[in-house]
Amino acid sequence: MGQMLAALLALQNIETKLAHLRSRLRTRERAVRAEQAKIDQLNGRWQELHDRHLNKKARADELAIMVQQRDDQIAKLRATLNTAKTNKEYAAILTQINTFRADNSKVEEDALRGLQEADEIKAEADAVKQQIAKEKDLLVEIERTSHAEIARLQEMLNELQAQRDAAARDVPPDALNIFTRMADNYDGEAMAVIEMRGKKPPYNYTCGGCFMGLNAEHVNALQKYDQVRTCDNCGRILYLDMEASPKA
Repeated sequence: MGQMLAALLALQNIETKLAHLRSRLRTRERAVRAEQAKIDQLNGRWQELHDRHLNKKARADELAIMVQQRDDQIAKLRATLNTAKTNKEYAAILTQINTFRADNSKVEEDALRGLQEADEIKAEADAVKQQIAKEKDLLVEIERTSHAEIARLQEMLNELQAQRDAAARDVPPDALNIFTRMADNYDGEAMAVIEMRGKKPPYNYTCGGCFMGLNAEHVNALQKYDQVRTCDNCGRILYLDMEASPKA
């Protein structure tokens, strides 16, 4: 293997470690965001329940006021019964009293049902509030452990990045541009070994990255020249493992 491809393989080794560290770093950062999102969702649920409880309670209070107002009207109507001058007038007042009583009975039922629903909603809201408190405690722990791990990973990342910058200086600019683009596309896996299959020549060749077939021209060129050859399908930089044996 030529000097340039060897330098690219050395760079590949560092690049894959960098990609792995970046993935671990993203996972840690997502853990904090995910827990905060969970708390935000619970806060939204609590606010919804809280508003519903207040609305139910306010409506029950309105119905209670209606009952009291009807009771006052009934009391006044009862007082007028004794002053009724005819049976017809007496019967009309009594009918109105009974109507108010029937209406009040229904309103009282609605008010009681509303209060029961308000209590149920409040109990659910209280349970959500307790869950929020637990999740906040969990968030504090996640932040504590994540911040320490993020700092450690970032330090390792900085060290590897310095190694990557040093290794990149051994690679020609054109080859480095191709390498960097493929590394971005495939999470650091910018290069792929050419896999050989068969019991005897002519062998079948495939890209070790995308497993698509390759023309023997790539193999012939890499055996003679120290140059960048890319997979016709995935674009990864191809190389030969001179110690590998063909697979059956």
